[in-house]
Amino acid sequence: MPKALIKASLIGAVGLSALSTSALADFRLTILHVNDTHARFEPINKYNSTCSDEDNAAGECFGGLARLETAIEQRREALTAEGRNVLTLHAGDQFQGSLFYTTYKGELSAELMNQFGFDAMAVGNHEFDDGPEALAAFVDQVAFPVLFANTDLQNEPLLAGKVPAYVTKELSGETVGIIGVLAEDTNETSSPGPNVPFIRAEDVLPGLIETLSADGIDKIIVLSHAGLGRDMEIAAAVDGIDAIIGGHSHTLLSNTIEDAEGPYPTMVTSPDGTAVPIVQAFAYTKYLGELELVFDENGEVTEAVGDLMTLDASVDEDEAIATRIDEAGAPLEEIKKEVVGEAAQAIDGDRASCRAVECAMGVLVTDAMLDRVADQGVTIAIQNGGGLRASIDAGPITMGEVLTVLPFQNTLATFELTGAGIVAALENGVSQIEEGAGRFPQVAGLRYSFDPNDQPGQRIRSVEVEQDDGSFEPIDEAANFLVVTNNYMRAGGDGYAVFRDDAVNAYDFGPNLEEVVADYLGENQPYEPRLEDRVLVDE
Repeated sequence: MPKALIKASLIGAVGLSALSTSALADFRLTILHVNDTHARFEPINKYNSTCSDEDNAAGECFGGLARLETAIEQRREALTAEGRNVLTLHAGDQFQGSLFYTTYKGELSAELMNQFGFDAMAVGNHEFDDGPEALAAFVDQVAFPVLFANTDLQNEPLLAGKVPAYVTKELSGETVGIIGVLAEDTNETSSPGPNVPFIRAEDVLPGLIETLSADGIDKIIVLSHAGLGRDMEIAAAVDGIDAIIGGHSHTLLSNTIEDAEGPYPTMVTSPDGTAVPIVQAFAYTKYLGELELVFDENGEVTEAVGDLMTLDASVDEDEAIATRIDEAGAPLEEIKKEVVGEAAQAIDGDRASCRAVECAMGVLVTDAMLDRVADQGVTIAIQNGGGLRASIDAGPITMGEVLTVLPFQNTLATFELTGAGIVAALENGVSQIEEGAGRFPQVAGLRYSFDPNDQPGQRIRSVEVEQDDGSFEPIDEAANFLVVTNNYMRAGGDGYAVFRDDAVNAYDFGPNLEEVVADYLGENQPYEPRLEDRVLVDE
């Protein structure tokens, strides 16, 4: 049977059930994988925010590094005892997402991740949030290779020679190549600096695969922090990839978990007709992925099966890891436990909402921003949905929860911009909605409609500005408006180049956004979450 037909026949395979009896020449490889842990060292609740000790003790929490350690060790030991070959991979974004990172940067992450026995990690875009310096320090401390192929780091002295494109692993006499790739728009979503170029993965991977193949390596895994959409494009454009272990888009792929966004693995046909399995494990340590590949004697994948394991209360927490996290967290407790307000209902800050439609967290944050600078004459607030990282449950709201929602230590930034510039900013904001991009604009002081089915750059249908009496009038593109955003966006982050290039009288050093929101919650409690038709889909 031709290779394409062999692999295509596997698309219906699901679960972690035993594989069929294979020829003695077959090589079996199990990949345990996680992605986008985002410094969520402690367990999370159903809203992907930090779980309370009480809820964790009651068995209502998920993940956390202590559970992840137990799950990885138990699966690795069980698989090894069966004679299986095992790789443990991290698909990027260990940085940013909790007070642990805000306080310890990458140092604590490196210390803890060294306990897991990772074979490799892909560089994530948030690994650049504090510039090449923080990534270089992290790479110096970890015991596993950190991979980034689609770049040339020779002009960045902090990273040159430290971040390889790929690594090879010997398992049962077979060699597996692992290549790391990173989202090409990282210079917009993070702070890699001027010396870190980004090259399309499709332009880099064929040459690397050819190099590995010339060395007799015919089992090649791409460890990607580019997002499911890009992974599918890469698989469809590049021959020689046996599997893609993904991250960045926080996609839940599963055959058994409710609300999964696609099957595990998701299969994409490469140019030569080979079906390439792609997997991803959501984010925040809630799941551990397990993909089993069977290679024949020619290095072709003949089976690809697996699924995610939910790290709920049935998984014990590793005592040593839990103790170390408690020690590191002790100095943070006073900050985290401070009650800053109360929510009458849960405040939705889910990624799927805030990157696609008006979300309750977007309303809260933009209202808080606008309230803080209203006495300066500012009338419009724009916040990127990707800067909102969690929901908040009903009841008392702690500073720790606010920091989980807004972990980036962004400051308020104010400036003057024309109405035409605001429309251009909104066009940028909705230009990648189909990719779930973080640039999606949450707003206050205006409302807009857009058609997601039209071409990027031509999607905005209407923009109206709120008047003093609460009514709305079409925006005057020739007029000037005072706008508030965060300093990341003001500097051109998430593609908001119009804020960087056209802003007048800009001031980027206002109070921290998390402080602004905490103060606003304290002044408006109990806070009633709401939606106000600020963002309308016009299809």
